Amino acid sequence: MARRFKIEPWFNSTELAAWMQESQTKQQYQHRLSIWLAGKQTFSSAQIADMLGVSAPAVWKWVGQYNRLGPQGLARQGRGGRRWGFLDMAQERQLLADLLAQASEGQVLTAKQLLPSIRTRVKREVSLDYVYRLLHRHQWRKIQPRPRHVKADPSAVGSFKKVSAKRSRRR
Repeated sequence: MARRFKIEPWFNSTELAAWMQESQTKQQYQHRLSIWLAGKQTFSSAQIADMLGVSAPAVWKWVGQYNRLGPQGLARQGRGGRRWGFLDMAQERQLLADLLAQASEGQVLTAKQLLPSIRTRVKREVSLDYVYRLLHRHQWRKIQPRPRHVKADPSAVGSFKKVSAKRSRRR
């Protein structure tokens, strides 16, 4: 036999039905309807989940939130956000501002070169992937100069471009 719900008495049965009818959105109505159905003591979590088109653990979660925190427990937002960030966004901006000062002096910065300074700032071991994600989060791009030969003559390169363009048009 399936376990039945025990609903905390935040509302009596008429107030619970009225609270359910006051829903503003489909999601809110779905959450409140699951509480109302669970309060009827005739449906299991699997039956309620089947009727609402959700999973049984979701129904148990909603009932748990309602029992612990009352009606406002269902209004809580999801878990989103950066839960595993080593630095907050302001600290990351400050770190990149310090690195930008190095780059403006003409130093070429690569992710591998940034890794030790980021590790000291974070005070823990971080991967190279963390550095790439950090740079991507702040819209830093991979910019590197085009390779040039040490003995390249800029005037010869320019004249070659002019000559080769003329020859390609003749064909």
